[in-house]
Amino acid sequence: MAAGEDTSHILSGLTNQLPDRDPEETAEWVESLDALIREQGTERAQYIMRSLLQRAGAQSVGVPMVTTTDYVNTIPVDQEAAFPGNEEFERRYRAYMRWNAAVMVHRAQRPDIGVGGHISTYAGAATLYEVGFNHFFRGKDHPGGGDQVFFQGHASPGMYARAFMEGRLSEEDLDGFRQEKSREGHALSSYPHPRLMPHFWEFPTVSMGIGPMNAIYQAQNNRYLHNRGLKDTSDQQVWAFLGDGEMDEPESRGLLQLAANENLDNLNFVINCNLQRLDGPVRGNGKIMQELEAFFRGAGWNVIKVVWGREWDDLLTRDTDGSLVKIMNETVDGDYQTYKAESGGFVREHFFGKTPQTKDLVADLTDDQIWNLKRGGHDYRKVYAAYRAATEFKGKPTVILAHTVKGYGLGPRFEGRNATHQMKKLTVEDLKDFRDYLRIPISDEQLDADPYRPPYYHPGFDAPEIAYLLDRRRALGGSVPERRGEHQAVDLPDAKSYEVAKRGSGKQMAATTMSFVRLLKDLLRDKKFGNRIVPIVPDESRTFGMDAFFPTAKIYSPAGQNYLSVDRDLVLAYKESPAGQLIHPGINEAGAVAAFTAAGTSYATHGVPLVPVYVFYSMFGFQRTGDAFWAAGDQMTRGFIIGATAGRTTLTGEGLQHADGHSPLLASTNPAVLTYDPAYGYEIGHIVRSGLERMYGEESGGHRGDKNVMYYLTVYNEPIVQPAEPEDLDVQGVLGGIYRVSASSMEGPKAQILASGVSVPWAIEAQRVLADDWNVSADVWSVTSWNELRRDGLAAEEEAFLNPGQPARVPFVTQQLEGATGPIVAVSDYMKAVPDQIRQFVPNEYATLGADGFGFSDTRAAARRFFKNDTHSIVVKVLQMLAARGEVEADAPSYAMDRYKLLDVNAGTTGGAGGDA
Repeated sequence: MAAGEDTSHILSGLTNQLPDRDPEETAEWVESLDALIREQGTERAQYIMRSLLQRAGAQSVGVPMVTTTDYVNTIPVDQEAAFPGNEEFERRYRAYMRWNAAVMVHRAQRPDIGVGGHISTYAGAATLYEVGFNHFFRGKDHPGGGDQVFFQGHASPGMYARAFMEGRLSEEDLDGFRQEKSREGHALSSYPHPRLMPHFWEFPTVSMGIGPMNAIYQAQNNRYLHNRGLKDTSDQQVWAFLGDGEMDEPESRGLLQLAANENLDNLNFVINCNLQRLDGPVRGNGKIMQELEAFFRGAGWNVIKVVWGREWDDLLTRDTDGSLVKIMNETVDGDYQTYKAESGGFVREHFFGKTPQTKDLVADLTDDQIWNLKRGGHDYRKVYAAYRAATEFKGKPTVILAHTVKGYGLGPRFEGRNATHQMKKLTVEDLKDFRDYLRIPISDEQLDADPYRPPYYHPGFDAPEIAYLLDRRRALGGSVPERRGEHQAVDLPDAKSYEVAKRGSGKQMAATTMSFVRLLKDLLRDKKFGNRIVPIVPDESRTFGMDAFFPTAKIYSPAGQNYLSVDRDLVLAYKESPAGQLIHPGINEAGAVAAFTAAGTSYATHGVPLVPVYVFYSMFGFQRTGDAFWAAGDQMTRGFIIGATAGRTTLTGEGLQHADGHSPLLASTNPAVLTYDPAYGYEIGHIVRSGLERMYGEESGGHRGDKNVMYYLTVYNEPIVQPAEPEDLDVQGVLGGIYRVSASSMEGPKAQILASGVSVPWAIEAQRVLADDWNVSADVWSVTSWNELRRDGLAAEEEAFLNPGQPARVPFVTQQLEGATGPIVAVSDYMKAVPDQIRQFVPNEYATLGADGFGFSDTRAAARRFFKNDTHSIVVKVLQMLAARGEVEADAPSYAMDRYKLLDVNAGTTGGAGGDA
């Protein structure tokens, strides 16, 4: 059936396009299949059908690929695993949790608080979670190491409600929901936020699409650890709970191929198909479960649909002519949503009443019985059977599509309504109806006493159902979610590993990208530390000179290399291995950040510290994946982010969408990111060493503050002679953000030039021109971090604000520039706003040069002359500022502009050719 047709949601019409030339023979074949199912069961019938399809293909019979099945449960009744638990006990405390979750949000909406919250997501998904909590989710004390569970962000109240039942949270804690400062010590974050609740949540998921992506790469990371021999993760499962509306995010679906290609059968997606997104139906005119089934099956996943509860089993058994299944197939999601907002009588008339046969099927049922025909995601046994099948399936990841009702059990004002996601308050009547539905022993008097503070309910820890609940968690290895920060001790690299950065490049020319890669190569060789490094490069290794790692470190591939490599005779041949160290996600920055996050949090997730080093085309870092980096900060990721081919004029030839002039500004918005723009290899060496010591060094290492940080280094592809490290290097200045790299000893008018990254050599050349042509004495400063200087300055201002009358701390940049006389010109290969960040902390007159506007393709010299941030632009700007002070002739700037042809892009001389792009 062609996509786009009005009936394209009917995805079981295999015979619709063909004539039936012998209906009698067709009926005989169908009858034979029915008899086979009756006598030998669905498993045998499945094998026979697959054999026939295989044979048909071999005989060139045009059998279409079946990407979807009928709108019924994937697992037949006779293949459902038996439910092993006490369903009555589990029903009881599931009801308590649903009550407490709703009451917690409701209480947080009282007039003096009003902080919001979501009731309906967890109400509809409680069964999906509780089957997992009681029978599948292993805690960290499980012998297998425990599972990783990515909870749907809007369902967080349910996780808090369970923690309350387990005794992990108190009523006072629940009343601190979304009041993290005003209720400090008894506060709960709105959503799963590890940084805000570092002992509770493991994975941030409420930025839609990030959870699915990170779950896939978490499953890969588990296999990576196992295949490299770093930890046995063979008995660990990854679970991701997602919404059907969330699956419209490109990130939610865009990385499914990795899970299929690497056979990640340790990964389970559970998609809560309540048919609603935030404002209305996900697919009002279609069928989102069928669409997702086709999408995941096409991507190579195992698909299990849980559409109908057990009450439908008898009806489907008696549906001998397929009339009921046909209606199920043809009914669109908008109608299914409406049915749950109406009544049993409405469903009888508008659903079952579509054919005489289906109307007769329910003739003996009351309207209440029809109303209580549950959807599969609310049936404990159906969900259990699906989870059991998923965890036992081998060779592919599994997705479970569970049909649910948003706001299930909350009453007619909430259940299945378009506005249910935004509804946060319950009326007294809502509360009473909900209480009655859940059978909570709370009186009308208690509810009437204070409509804004209905009581929580806990039967006490001696109640048999609570004893059972706690016993189940003990058997599964402890509470979930839980985050633990303890990890193996890390032996940091020896000092000799940094020698290559100190030496410089001698007579050779090397870009800072190559300086970094050489340092990384020596760090990888460190016998105690090297195996912890996880280089991550999205298909640009050769651009960055990292193909040298291929033969030794190898590229991670769980299948190894089962082909004859075209470059096998080369020294730097492409090598794949199950024990490979390099993560190569392909042309896939989103996947690379997900891999970075999984590796960078392995210290907490697995207690095995890894140090991811993500190297990428500078422009396609924070601009493309800023949201994912924000989630990485929330998850307390540690590692190095390397923006290679940095700068708006340094990457010649590539043009507008490759010319990065603003990434440091984007990075500055992420509190977990420390941004550095080093000019020389020796600066890189000190920054990397300091970063490793901060993340994994001893507390006595001199570093204060948060260990859970990401170091962002911008490096360039323009070759220069890398100087050796000066003997008197101001290391504290390198790490703090600024140090004097070249002092002028000549007499004459004084000026200061602040430069970062690739622009430092331009500044040093400008220093020479000012001295030779104008008798101006200029000092040059390497600003290794504009961002960190600004943060330090703002922190000093905040300290002064909060401590009136006390001596104010002087910002680091102000301290460094103390005694530096004359005007200051600041320059970088970024837009002027980057060096402009520190303007308020600079004691001198201050001007900035940069590369504002879109980039373009040209030579470096021409581009720098166009943007006016090249050597001679620095010279002219210094002269202008000195002339304004009367320290050089008034006409000097105009003369200099003419002399250096500043308005002629073809007269630029700053920067050479070369360097891979």
